[in-house]
Amino acid sequence: MVACRIDHLVITAPSLGVGAAFIKEALGVDPQAGGRHPSMGTHNLLLSLGDALYLEVISIDPSLPAPHRPRWFGMDNLPGSSSPALSTWVARTTNIRSAAARSSESLGIVTPMHRGDLTWLITIPPDGLVPLDGVAPALIEWPAGVHPAARLDDCGLRLVKFEIFHPDPNRVQRLLSSVDAQDVISVAASSDETSSLSATISTPEGVRYLSSGKSVGNRRT
Repeated sequence: MVACRIDHLVITAPSLGVGAAFIKEALGVDPQAGGRHPSMGTHNLLLSLGDALYLEVISIDPSLPAPHRPRWFGMDNLPGSSSPALSTWVARTTNIRSAAARSSESLGIVTPMHRGDLTWLITIPPDGLVPLDGVAPALIEWPAGVHPAARLDDCGLRLVKFEIFHPDPNRVQRLLSSVDAQDVISVAASSDETSSLSATISTPEGVRYLSSGKSVGNRRT
């Protein structure tokens, strides 16, 4: 079985400007320019979290036409007044079709995608929503020897822990086991019957946190 590893964390934002300000306040650094996703009508900013691992800030690009299908990561459902938040995560594999086929949850259709000169395959559900109540990953496969994190400046940020909270943690654990997810992932029962994600990130200024709700910087809520 080919293992999956955390590839990147996804922060959705009402605009890239709002998202950049959010990351600056939460993590103390400025994200770098990314690019456009023409087939999704979105654009992004990026921030290295170490070797082959990064954070993505993504928003709808008003200069691009709306796609003829739902946008990924549930972005069509985000109100313009929404706050940036850790909305989902993406798991890397070297055989996306095999990983998607053995997944205990339907993670979507394997879809070719591009941004500038980068190309990849990614799973996208037909409705554009994040599976498993918003905590399942998208699967991604990059061409051999290619990864966008290699193009990013190292600002000293590292992912220390990634946590998934869900009313049925056993269901989440079955999913992670079915795709052989191997990383700093903790699964626990949610205290209020809702699902959420949390990331612990070390920075030159200390440990910070991002969550499905508003980032709380150097403390948790």
